[in-house]
Amino acid sequence: MTVPETVDIDLDGFVYVYDRTEAVTRPGDVTEFVLLGSDERSYGTCRDVTGVFREQAAPPVPQVRLLGCQPEPLLLAALETVGQSTKASLRRRRIRADVRMVTADGSTSQVIGAGVSGTIQASEPSRFGAGLLDMTIDSDPQEPLPAGALRVLEHWYAGPPTEKNVWAGYDRDLRHHWAGAALAHRASTPDRPAGTTYNLDGRFVTDIEGFYCAIGEAINGPGGYFGWNLNALHDCLTGGFGARTPFRLVWHDSATARAHLVTGYDRHLLSASTTMDYLLDMLAEHQVNVDLR
Repeated sequence: MTVPETVDIDLDGFVYVYDRTEAVTRPGDVTEFVLLGSDERSYGTCRDVTGVFREQAAPPVPQVRLLGCQPEPLLLAALETVGQSTKASLRRRRIRADVRMVTADGSTSQVIGAGVSGTIQASEPSRFGAGLLDMTIDSDPQEPLPAGALRVLEHWYAGPPTEKNVWAGYDRDLRHHWAGAALAHRASTPDRPAGTTYNLDGRFVTDIEGFYCAIGEAINGPGGYFGWNLNALHDCLTGGFGARTPFRLVWHDSATARAHLVTGYDRHLLSASTTMDYLLDMLAEHQVNVDLR
């Protein structure tokens, strides 16, 4: 049955979710929806929406293995209940923990986006040494990091990278994790004075992630951080991340970014593409004088 002055519309596109496992729950007792753009302007209303709401998906990696563990008291208490089926024992076997990287000097640093969440199911002696355990955990639904992220972290194991553009051969996912590793290992150093000139090597800025890697190294040297998304870039431009505005940014080989950071839809980020012109406008608003070479 048709309703006067209404139409049904089919859209090709994506449902934005945090990761592939995330549920999009339909609100109860709703008879109408409104579509709002990023500027809060309405596209219109509709009586129903299909293809947006979905159930929680199964975890892409059903089990996590922790190898060569030296358990602390919290983990030992959880292991004592393995094999029991009471509600109390199941609760005690639940763990949720962030994963941190142990570097060559014994210090630890955050691995952004890395965590273990689930229920311990089994443990056994580990081949990595006496007193160590291998544990199996039934994982909660969550998106795992790409395996290549380990290669990224290795560049910080013995200290910050010493050469620029190590990230240049990575794909977009790993460039994003490179900038995340740079954030996690960021040194707290004073901003350089206003008026300083920085040189951005633009040869490998073939995507927005490449821009974040390149400007991080332009401002703070190899492995440096200066944002890894637009909000973070805005924060960095307000000070406290190595550079004080106004400053001068010499963007070498800018034609590469001009050819790649163009208007369109970014299927990787599921949003409108961030263009070079947008970046230049943003930099100008923060009193950055960009010299395109």
